[in-house]
Amino acid sequence: MLDRTDDISASAENWLTQFESVLASPGDGALKALFHPDSYWRDVLALSWNLQTLNGADAILKELQALGRKAAPRHFRIDPDRAAPRRVTRAGTETIEAIFRFETNQGRGSGILRLIPDADDGNRLKAWTLLTALDELKGFEEPLGSARPRGQSYSRDFRGPNWLDLRKQAAAYADREPAVLVVGGGQAGLSIAARCRQLQIDTLVVDRESRIGDNWRKRYHALTLHNQVQVNHLPYMPFPPNWPVYIPKDKLANWFEAYVEAMELNYWTATTFESGVYDEAAARWSVVLRGADGSQRTMHPRHVVMATGVSGIPNWPDIATLQNFAGSVLHSSQYTDGEEWRDKKAIVIGTGNSGHDIAQDLHSSGAKVTLVQRSPTLITNIEPSAQLAYAAYNEGTLEDNDLIATSMPLALAKRSHVMLTEQSKKFDQELLDGLARVGFKLDFGDGGTGWQFKYLTRGGGYYFNVGCSDLVVRGEIGLRQFSDIEAFVGEGVRMKSGEALAADLIILATGYKPQEHLVRRLFGEEVTARVGPIWGFGEGQELRNMYTRTGQPGLWLIAGSLAQCRINSKYLALQIKAIEEGLLPRSSPLHRSL
Repeated sequence: MLDRTDDISASAENWLTQFESVLASPGDGALKALFHPDSYWRDVLALSWNLQTLNGADAILKELQALGRKAAPRHFRIDPDRAAPRRVTRAGTETIEAIFRFETNQGRGSGILRLIPDADDGNRLKAWTLLTALDELKGFEEPLGSARPRGQSYSRDFRGPNWLDLRKQAAAYADREPAVLVVGGGQAGLSIAARCRQLQIDTLVVDRESRIGDNWRKRYHALTLHNQVQVNHLPYMPFPPNWPVYIPKDKLANWFEAYVEAMELNYWTATTFESGVYDEAAARWSVVLRGADGSQRTMHPRHVVMATGVSGIPNWPDIATLQNFAGSVLHSSQYTDGEEWRDKKAIVIGTGNSGHDIAQDLHSSGAKVTLVQRSPTLITNIEPSAQLAYAAYNEGTLEDNDLIATSMPLALAKRSHVMLTEQSKKFDQELLDGLARVGFKLDFGDGGTGWQFKYLTRGGGYYFNVGCSDLVVRGEIGLRQFSDIEAFVGEGVRMKSGEALAADLIILATGYKPQEHLVRRLFGEEVTARVGPIWGFGEGQELRNMYTRTGQPGLWLIAGSLAQCRINSKYLALQIKAIEEGLLPRSSPLHRSL
């Protein structure tokens, strides 16, 4: 391998030059020779107008030949404004990594190239991974920096409406319809609304809560984010540099309010999305919104973006005999504070993040708590183990790190997380041994892929330990297995051993239903069937029906962490803009071919 920085840059530049030349006049042998046999190409809209990943030189060759002629990608150059080409280790493999820029007939993009030697071809450097991602559409660039809007000039009409008047008028929608209606005002809704506004797409956010940020503000009292501040910025407005490493829920909620104001987002609080019907002929929705006063308004947006998150409808499991319990039963989404349960007895069913955090909050308030485990759970200390996945964000720019995150194909991401999980197990060995000793059933994810893939496939099933696991190990919080429960009785629980477990409160930390349930409730069976499964990976290498055109024209879904929403809202908004400008069909060919 090459060692000098200038040689590393030269290798990357040489590959890009050859790539561009071969794409312009493709020949099977020349193009295939640029890719390692075990190679991956992820295209995010730039050539395919889809989010898709291909692996293997043969599959990549076939797709590049088909798409390259139409998109005409060209002007591939190392980006001088990004991190310089360098040697890094990704998924356990040493590689040369270079960030580049390019353009197509319709847009400009960024990408990442990773080169490794091909031992079967004289150690010639070949592409191991390639990312091509769309950044902007030609003619529809975002007005940022020197291109920022001028607003009202000094020659304005002093008798005309001022900025506040115009903002109120824009948010009222008294005389027009939004092009995009975003349902849900958390990080997903704010991210896509901000992106759409920058692309000059008229967008309205509706949220059922009475105040912006209440989707975080109303969660349980002790909640803070479990990943660190440098990972969690919203688009365009990074958090101030003096913010705490772990952001408290109320601080984040207040930031959401400030964000809506600063980004001039149109946002209706206390507004419930009741139903939507799509008019194929008119290519628009007819949606019914209900205000807090019971009034209804019908709107006709061309796009509806469901931004209600992975955690939408609480899952109330059908637990036999639970109806016999005479005390209070709450779902974790209803829990707020442990103070009212001081000196009471509580049972928390479920051992994910919410279950552990609520158990610890109740314990801290003076309640006697028993944690009931239904299935094996992944446990990892919040530091350093849970933060290993975000190590890249501790250096370099947010823009570079987001592109690196986007560039990792599913197979290599899984490989990386297997390695991270093994590393975290070593860090956490003492804790894990203690948990096993008291009977806690541990799990490390499908194939050992760890907590990140538990989140991406099921939205939970893990706990970032901030102290509750230590309380369980020490016996200060009790532990029982759900399988050992015989029945629920008026006073609490009767175990199969005959032991009686008294309780005043039972918390069901049993997670949330899949997003398909909310789509079915709001849009009906036909639309739900047309969209298909949401979240997780299925047989593909991309999250199902997320951030991209679905089988239902005009219906989009966005969810995930703040980082996921920041990154992927950009690509979702670009698709909506392309459709609005007639550059992209409303339906994805990937769905039409299914």
